[in-house]
Amino acid sequence: MDQPDDFVPAFADSVEWALSTTRSVRRRLDWERPVERSLIEACINVAVQAPTGANLEAWRFLVLDEPEPKAALAALYRRAMDTYAALRPGASGPKPRARELADRLETTPALILVCAEGAPPMETNAMRVAFYGSVLPAAWSLMVALRARGVGSTWTTLHLVHEAEAAQALGIPEGVTQTVLLPIGHMANAHLRPAKRRPATEVTYWNRWGRENKSH
Repeated sequence: MDQPDDFVPAFADSVEWALSTTRSVRRRLDWERPVERSLIEACINVAVQAPTGANLEAWRFLVLDEPEPKAALAALYRRAMDTYAALRPGASGPKPRARELADRLETTPALILVCAEGAPPMETNAMRVAFYGSVLPAAWSLMVALRARGVGSTWTTLHLVHEAEAAQALGIPEGVTQTVLLPIGHMANAHLRPAKRRPATEVTYWNRWGRENKSH
């Protein structure tokens, strides 16, 4: 079937809008409305289209939507936040929105823990980057797919301070590495828009570090 002439621009616009407006949503969530398992699985089907080294597909997704496992992970998350707050008191510590998320993490409709089979090799930075580079793109794709369906999420890794205890509480076997945790819920009056970021001209070098694009 032939694509219409305007397919590419329209598609690019919709993709760029989703990418540009996928923000962490911590407050404006419908805390009472469950996120359907079929919706989560549909988003994971999008996520697993992400690039993965050697086509290994080592990613695994642990979805928590029952009270007991959510409460267990939430307790570890709050312990980690308390440790972080003690190390960085005052303005440099956790922001109110982050603390609010921690305080009600177990009431979030679902928590998605993105994992990878295996462990990051410690021999070289290249090997570590290759390991995480084969799973984190899927986590980001999952976040964008959720956003496109009106489901808010937050990218957080704080619970990894207690990764071993989380593994024990959730039955995660040895040889599986936990990465990103995404607390998710249907958005309620959340108006997402592109964030104010430094433009490409300020963060991009050409052919050599520090060399700006002189064609502007």
